Amino acid sequence: MIKGLYETHVQVSDLEKGIKFYTEVLGLKLAHRDETRPIAFLWIAENKEFMLGLWEQKENLQPRHFAFSSSKEDILSYSVKFLEDKSLKPYNFLKNGSIEPMVFAWMPALAIYFNDPDGNQLEFISILEGDGKPELGVLTYEEWMKQH
Repeated sequence: MIKGLYETHVQVSDLEKGIKFYTEVLGLKLAHRDETRPIAFLWIAENKEFMLGLWEQKENLQPRHFAFSSSKEDILSYSVKFLEDKSLKPYNFLKNGSIEPMVFAWMPALAIYFNDPDGNQLEFISILEGDGKPELGVLTYEEWMKQH
């Protein structure tokens, strides 16, 4: 029955600024802006595969987390520069000061994090080949590769 996740929604403090961030900075496409309520829908990929809803919330903003699918190659060779070029601060899951992508060994998946202007925690993630090794926890990609 379930074939994937089609859409998710996050709160933003200013809808105009949220639309600008997600379209101009991250490259999503505006799909629809509802003129009867403070919400906009954005296409994440081509062919209407995935959608992000932005809801303006002036008070009691509740930041959320979600991840964008990416390729291993893009995360390893391009993600940090992409984020820094957009004045965004990449960080890893451990929040240990490193901007190096990390591997969640249980999946396994490679990931790097960053925040939107409202503190929503965003992530670029790529599932890696092979079986997970939960006993390894979270480690650098280099450490992961040494295990294989």
